[in-house]
Amino acid sequence: MSDYQKQTVQWFPGHMAKTRRLIKESLPFVDLVTEIVDARIPMSSSNPELKEMIGNKPRIILLNKCDVADEKATAKWVEYYKSNGMYAIPVDCRSGKGLNAYLPLVRDVLKDKIQRNTEKGMVGKPLRVMVVGIPNTGKSSFINKMAGRNRAKVADKPGVTRSNSWFAVGNGVELLDTPGVLWPKFDDKAVGDKLAFIGSVKDEILDSEVLAMRLINVLKNGYCDRISERFKLTGFEDKEDYEILEMIGRKRGMLISGGEIDTERASIMLLDEYRGGKLGRLTLELPE
Repeated sequence: MSDYQKQTVQWFPGHMAKTRRLIKESLPFVDLVTEIVDARIPMSSSNPELKEMIGNKPRIILLNKCDVADEKATAKWVEYYKSNGMYAIPVDCRSGKGLNAYLPLVRDVLKDKIQRNTEKGMVGKPLRVMVVGIPNTGKSSFINKMAGRNRAKVADKPGVTRSNSWFAVGNGVELLDTPGVLWPKFDDKAVGDKLAFIGSVKDEILDSEVLAMRLINVLKNGYCDRISERFKLTGFEDKEDYEILEMIGRKRGMLISGGEIDTERASIMLLDEYRGGKLGRLTLELPE
């Protein structure tokens, strides 16, 4: 195994521990938990501790960024969650695609709670929903879209939301925003890589060339056609990952003095194009 393949992603800023505590403290005050995951890597972008943390609270999964994920794969994930007693909706939180199904689903999932409130004379009591997700999966975009105004901070980088905030979103539903949650270490290196591919861990944690080569390795083992189509490459299937990175850089004219290829620039470009969906609709994992 080469040195670049041995490096692992490990990231656990101090505020993450605080977030765990805040979630546990807030759970008694909410009726339902909505988890936002990335539709390209639903399992890897889900917090593995969440199920234990929320206990019996009902959970809705929003498969965000469905517009850059494979539609057939997303349908398999929706069915997987359904078979495991959870609810899932494919959405794109920036454009609002699929979100019109969210509030009706919340009220349907909590219909017994609504009925109990009515029987107690508390008609119209707000339904409170906690919104969780690891960094950069789209929590703030979701809340902004639902609230109808730019009330929550949004940025295409992890760790922007720092404290709990409530937002009324209509139809008797209130959303509680929480900071992104990430666990202490990635026991499975492939999980860490996938999270780094989509930008859920800060790029400074892992060298961009290392990350780009790992992405190339994943793509050439399942999506060779996307590499050839996007970068007009041929005869690269048996090349080493670094050689393919050089080929991509050369094709894009990323040269430095002496005719050498600027592989760092090529790496940043490749990662940006993947994250922006320019390599096509790709899903990097399927339900087991």
